[in-house]
Amino acid sequence: MFPLHDNIQPQSFPYVTYGIIAACCVAFLVQMSAGPNGDILVERWGMVPARLLAESSSESKLVVNRAAVVSTPFGQQVVEVTRPIYPAAVSDWLTLFTCMFLHGGLMHIAGNMWFLHIFGDNVEDRFGHVGYAVMYLAAGVAAAATHLLSDPGSLIPTIGASGAIAGVMGAYIVLYPKAVVEAIIPLPIIFGSFSVPAPIFLGIWFAIQVFQGASSSSSSGGVAWWAHVGGFIAGVIWAGAVLLLQFNPTQPHERPVARRLW
Repeated sequence: MFPLHDNIQPQSFPYVTYGIIAACCVAFLVQMSAGPNGDILVERWGMVPARLLAESSSESKLVVNRAAVVSTPFGQQVVEVTRPIYPAAVSDWLTLFTCMFLHGGLMHIAGNMWFLHIFGDNVEDRFGHVGYAVMYLAAGVAAAATHLLSDPGSLIPTIGASGAIAGVMGAYIVLYPKAVVEAIIPLPIIFGSFSVPAPIFLGIWFAIQVFQGASSSSSSGGVAWWAHVGGFIAGVIWAGAVLLLQFNPTQPHERPVARRLW
């Protein structure tokens, strides 16, 4: 299912959500403008689990195999070359943050930014701008850390905002349990839009991440499924903890849908 919109209108302008979207788009344009050096940029600013956990004395021993085009007497040929992994452009631990703003392609960033647009504005409305920004970054770090634990020896750079956005979705399911998402199912037999309760939509999405994570090997590349799971759980815990701290037994009536948490 692909979300079109939800039925919750925020009461404040989502400055942070749109700021994150703008930052990711700028970073993606920089990647694209780098041309062949875009892969180097990804490796230096992305989170590489093995590099992050390696001791400084052994970091130089980390090598990667990459395809390269070389000129031979018989013309250009693609060969596999082995080289040391590039060092991080910042502290290795800071790549837990920088990796959130890089993406692997147009569909990757377009899908992520659309999901952030759908769910981020309402979560920001409830948390407030500062609280939402802190939650977003914390969920992103939790997502990267989950992937790190699931595949600590990987030399594949981990990039993308999907872990942090999964945290936003996890917070959304706690904050708006009665929300409805208008979604399309892009299948020829049942193509069309449907109104789906947000807990069902997000619950199905989360179940898919768990299933894919359990049935695939992250070391082969592709999607870091466990990062999505870790980010989503972090968002659920964060929103649940804030609601619990604000619970007032003297006011048992239902909270306003768009009330600020802080």
